[in-house]
Amino acid sequence: MQGHLEPDFSRSALLIEELDSDPIVQFEKWFREAWDENYPMPHAMSLATASAEGLPTVRTVLLKRYDPRGFVFFTNYGSRKAKQISDNPQAVLLFPWVRLGRQITVAGRVEKISKSESVQYFLSRPRGSQLSAWASAQSNVISSRAILESAFATVKRRFAEGEVPLPDFWGGYRVDPDSIEFWQNRKDRLHDRFLYNRGENGAWRIDRLTP
Repeated sequence: MQGHLEPDFSRSALLIEELDSDPIVQFEKWFREAWDENYPMPHAMSLATASAEGLPTVRTVLLKRYDPRGFVFFTNYGSRKAKQISDNPQAVLLFPWVRLGRQITVAGRVEKISKSESVQYFLSRPRGSQLSAWASAQSNVISSRAILESAFATVKRRFAEGEVPLPDFWGGYRVDPDSIEFWQNRKDRLHDRFLYNRGENGAWRIDRLTP
């Protein structure tokens, strides 16, 4: 492919003096700015996991919660991502806010959240999304969409009355970060990059990286 296809999303300088000492607080600042700038679905993030043999897989999931403990997403416990997390409980998250000239990368250990937390979130979902969690054996091979739609119809009849309960095979995971990088686009590809690394005492160190 020839030509220059990249639009200029350069921003003003990102200074270390402007960064919060806590990367979660800094994430909150950038996340709020993304909402304020009307960036579409800023909670969409790429989740990279790897098998026990080191074979990587990446997909887009939605961030549903974040706090000082980490970043939470939900999935079927029988999915490929869940199986890889079971074998190799490390993951990387990427928030690719290209049009804003920013991206955030989070790396750390993954663990299941409590069942009570999963129940709380599941009950807040639209009913159709609750039913689809029951109907879909995520990542399994099927021969046609008709099979999925039939399973959905069966589940819909099963829970025609009352509340849809949380499936035992569905719930949340939390990525507890060991490092978080904030990347900001600058002119002439002299981007600003700052990496937070968490030490053994829990304190965060901030280093500037070359672009």
